[in-house]
Amino acid sequence: MKTRVALALLLALATAARAAAQPTTPEAQRRSEEQTYLTFPEWYLVYSPAEYAAFVKHSPPSEFPFFGHLRQFWSSYRHVYRATRDRPLNTEYHVMIMVIGVSTTVEYALRSAYENVFGRLSELTAPYGTTAEDRLAARVAQDYVDFIRDRPWYEFDFATPLRELWRAPAFGPGMVRKWERRYALTTEYAVKGAYAWLLGLGTAAAYGAEVPSTAVHVDRLPPGIETELPRMVVLERFGDGSALVTLPRYDDFKDHAATLAARGASFVEIAGNRSVILLSALVPSDWTSPVPESRLLFAQPLLTQPGRKRVVLVVPVARLAETLRGLGRGGHELEHVYDY
Repeated sequence: MKTRVALALLLALATAARAAAQPTTPEAQRRSEEQTYLTFPEWYLVYSPAEYAAFVKHSPPSEFPFFGHLRQFWSSYRHVYRATRDRPLNTEYHVMIMVIGVSTTVEYALRSAYENVFGRLSELTAPYGTTAEDRLAARVAQDYVDFIRDRPWYEFDFATPLRELWRAPAFGPGMVRKWERRYALTTEYAVKGAYAWLLGLGTAAAYGAEVPSTAVHVDRLPPGIETELPRMVVLERFGDGSALVTLPRYDDFKDHAATLAARGASFVEIAGNRSVILLSALVPSDWTSPVPESRLLFAQPLLTQPGRKRVVLVVPVARLAETLRGLGRGGHELEHVYDY
């Protein structure tokens, strides 16, 4: 009798363990663990234009550290490559990183060379920011960054700013600078527009449409959270009070995850993963305090913001909410949560 009871208990425990190990995320919304690492280089090509957009609001493009940003991009790829060597090779993502990395290297090298010769010469004829072309370029740079935080860069409309550029008065103060900027911006918007069109066609053919949401298993749904986060969709509620929901991807995922954490929820599973997830935060350069349960993957100084750096942390999914709350209490800026 005791033997049968013991066997039944062991069977129940084994069944419960298997059930706990099975992802609750629908298979169509599962993404492999290595993607949380591999998405960082892709996102760096959001952070770099963001630094550029903030920089050119007050300083000329000729002073922007293009080559410093290229070094940071390739260094970040080296770090994430090493971190994923023991996982299955995600060939598609590595190819994508190489494509965007090489194209950005070519772009930044050409822009640096041009700005440090022709850009600097035209700056001698008119202080930076005094021409309508300079102001248009700064505004478009910010519009571009705002767009690519939630959409692929190749969907950005480069034709509209190009038309706006040539509809503006062609004569006025700083004529040399005006026409030099017209040439530079026309070349940039036209080339990027054509490349974006071709890349969009190739991406659609190779990868198809991306899933716009991330499935997340949370341990609880705080009262009123569905009103606070109207884009969150509840897929299933479980008997233990936890729930399976979907959150918007990309930059909005960070905001939704931070809100859930601030309201006391914890994460059980994200996109089918219960192991680790990557996040980055912007902190003072002398910041050394480790976040509990996390591991520093690498850090980068913000080249246009002396005194600040980016820290990239590997965090267990089960401790993500605690880490987000800790960063919030420390007054640090959460940059991104890399939702695979």
